[in-house]
Amino acid sequence: MRLLVTGGAGFIGTNFVHSTLSQHPEVAVTVLDALTYAGSRESLAPVADDIRLVEGDIADAAVVGSLVAESDAVVHFAAESHVDNALNDPEPFLHSNVVGTFTILEAVRRHGVRLHHVSTDEVYGDLPLDGAQRFTETTPYNPSSPYSSTKAASDMLVRAWTRSYGVAATISNCSNNYGPYQHVEKFIPRQITNVLTGRRPKLYGRGVNVRDWIHVDDHNAAVWRILADGQVGRTYLIGADSERSNITVLQDILRLMGRDADDFEHVTDRSGHDLRYAIDPTVLRDELGWRPQHTDFESGLRATIEWYKNNESWWAPLKDAVESRYEERGQ
Repeated sequence: MRLLVTGGAGFIGTNFVHSTLSQHPEVAVTVLDALTYAGSRESLAPVADDIRLVEGDIADAAVVGSLVAESDAVVHFAAESHVDNALNDPEPFLHSNVVGTFTILEAVRRHGVRLHHVSTDEVYGDLPLDGAQRFTETTPYNPSSPYSSTKAASDMLVRAWTRSYGVAATISNCSNNYGPYQHVEKFIPRQITNVLTGRRPKLYGRGVNVRDWIHVDDHNAAVWRILADGQVGRTYLIGADSERSNITVLQDILRLMGRDADDFEHVTDRSGHDLRYAIDPTVLRDELGWRPQHTDFESGLRATIEWYKNNESWWAPLKDAVESRYEERGQ
């Protein structure tokens, strides 16, 4: 298989490329990435000799078209994804998430190439903190932020191109990921690297917001199952039944790093902060037989902490600029 991975130098895409080369050595991988602040060559350095890396914009029809024409399948990770950045400047999110996905769709339509579109559970909005309800494939979309609204738009484009033009596409909506190579602006790596650099961790508001955490390797294993055996036109939800409040996750990090559980600062809450996400992955498990392997969250979190301890050269050049931006916003 000749596989094109968009956004393959970002967090989830990088891990997908690494695992693909390890577990599917017969696959020839091409990565298309704009290499903005969230994507880096360093993330792909360990596999640089085994892939083709093309620096380019997914909204560039000429670049995308030529790469899709050479491919048997596309896994579309590329997206602007940080909610805080979207609240500050939504325009890049429209460009990458909407125009970029349109450009990918037109290319796969033209060349008859299989597409898997990677999305987020944030398109569904949020759930009550005290309820048992979970998102399913039929949950109505109700996005809350410029980020989630542009991802919702991209999902709708994929569905429309599948129905109207017969594009062979599947969609997955996944819960919050954690693991190696995640940018230090994100919640878990931000807190880990705050401790490692002598800063106090930061918690939005009261920290009661709940997220359904999944290890990035489990997410990517699910993507492969869908790409290989998923039913064209279907949406699959990916989750690991691991709901935790932000304050609980932060206190787990502090405990595992030998710090007092109350050694953090409350900061200004995010505007429009979603309360709770929860995924029902029944369809994916029953239909495709996928199961998460990293079911012990504490073990996965401990391994993630160790990765950041051992890879300071990867994240240290990013840290000061990230914290400066947060400080400007009072966060």
